[in-house]
Amino acid sequence: MSTSTEARRREVLRAIVSDFIASQDPVGSKALLERHQLGVSSATIRNDMAVLEDAGLITQPHSSSGRVPTQAGYRHFVDTLHDVKPLSKPERQAILHFLENGVDLEDVLRRSVRLLAQLTKQAAVVAMPNLKVSRVKHCEVVALSPVRLLLVLITDAGRVDQRNVELDQIIEPDDVARLRDLLNQALEGRTLDEASVELAQLTEHAPLDLRGHVLNCATTLIETLVEHPADRLIIAGASNLTRVARDFPQRLPGIIEALEEQVVVLKLLSKVPDLGNVSVVIGEEHEEDRLRGSSVVATAYGTDGAALGGMGVVGPTFMDYSGTISKVSAVARYVSDIVAGE
Repeated sequence: MSTSTEARRREVLRAIVSDFIASQDPVGSKALLERHQLGVSSATIRNDMAVLEDAGLITQPHSSSGRVPTQAGYRHFVDTLHDVKPLSKPERQAILHFLENGVDLEDVLRRSVRLLAQLTKQAAVVAMPNLKVSRVKHCEVVALSPVRLLLVLITDAGRVDQRNVELDQIIEPDDVARLRDLLNQALEGRTLDEASVELAQLTEHAPLDLRGHVLNCATTLIETLVEHPADRLIIAGASNLTRVARDFPQRLPGIIEALEEQVVVLKLLSKVPDLGNVSVVIGEEHEEDRLRGSSVVATAYGTDGAALGGMGVVGPTFMDYSGTISKVSAVARYVSDIVAGE
């Protein structure tokens, strides 16, 4: 087979995938000739379609219908994507403006997932920062009353946790600053796992007059530092999937169920590629049975070359891959810039 014939058949496949994504209707040879400048006869196109069908890249739902892509066809389409749809300048400005108004990292991530759902018309997911790679930046201690403190824990990922601590004894104003210094000596620059260990040791070696206060604060902080997987996933736009339910009605309940079971999606997002790269998992490629009627486009966000978490969208296998990849990549990049303080 000549190189030109092979290249033309790739173009025919790309045209079939593009047209089916746009319409969800089987694509015939006549429609291909009308919509695409393929430069060959209808007989040649029909022959190319027969070859693509034999290769398992397209299929004919009914004997009298056109062709639709198979999951192998979608995979070939995605793997040979060279031109990802760029975002327009207004789209980029709107994304950045919306995300920059976030008050802290969690707010930025909640905004990002709502934005992805709106931009792609699919379900969007984002994992909160991976606490195992986050480091404590500072712990502020504020006296709310002589027997109540406010602890504000800030990580280098921009996460902010606030906790009230009830004390067993009155704390003097000067001791609030001493307590703050002690806590930050144990916390600053350490990963959250390391910080938990340091806090446990601090309660044993703290000055006697502060030991009770240190114990109260350390207990609260350790509870804050421990990861709670059920609180780590943010989902938006699951209702968008119901708009395309007619195209995968038997699959939809399982997909919704899998989204609600956060551990399934967290596991998926834990496998996202390095910063700047996007992964596409299509249909039967999913390890989770309930997701096999869907495709997932995901990437990582982070700072200083380290991924803090994953984000992406879940939608039908006939999603607009080029546009979705572009939007997921752009939102993740802006989130990373905001985390890095750029």
